[in-house]
Amino acid sequence: MALEPRSPRLAVLIDADNTSAKIADRLFEEIAQLGEASVRRIYGDFTRAGLRGWTDILAKHAIIAHQQFAYVTGKNASDIALVIDAMDLMHSGRFEGFCLISSDSDFTRLAARIREQGLDVFGFGERKTPESFRQACRRFIYTENLLIGAQAQAQAGAPIKQTPSDAVPLLRTAIAQMDSEDGWVSLPEPRPLDLPRTPPLRLRGRTFDASSPASRGRRLPVGTTR
Repeated sequence: MALEPRSPRLAVLIDADNTSAKIADRLFEEIAQLGEASVRRIYGDFTRAGLRGWTDILAKHAIIAHQQFAYVTGKNASDIALVIDAMDLMHSGRFEGFCLISSDSDFTRLAARIREQGLDVFGFGERKTPESFRQACRRFIYTENLLIGAQAQAQAGAPIKQTPSDAVPLLRTAIAQMDSEDGWVSLPEPRPLDLPRTPPLRLRGRTFDASSPASRGRRLPVGTTR
């Protein structure tokens, strides 16, 4: 029995400092259409509160986090670590392509170098991503489109809110089913605890007190208004 051809093996490298965790679900759905995400790594200083969204979903997507402490403000230690790993993975010869998730133009030369090796590069980033990086990739996908898809999925799974007026057809159906042949509906015998003081009913010009003992067991015509 012949085996099915294996999907291209991809190395997924995420720049956490420049990527929102909200796109994670749709991101890996999109990558699954391109090939198999054999390596999944993310780079950043995860001691920062701004990256907590990523730390909460690492296990869900089997992402390996590479912690890079920001000892000096403004330095790109995470970017350097990502580039070093990308070169090691490229020279291993085990991958047919790379997915670089970032909006940073610093990865332009990395993307170009990987393609020089004959491998595919798929970029994911915001629309503000410099053209140099977008053009260095074989295909570039805007993360705003992934975010729209994620929001649509969340809305589809949310419960539908209904207004009180939506209950009117149900009430009308229930009353119609209770209607008898002579047009009257019997009231059940109320219990003492069910007898709050209620406004009198107007029955064809006459006053009827529904909470008085005299009303027990009486029958009201369908359509009576209070």
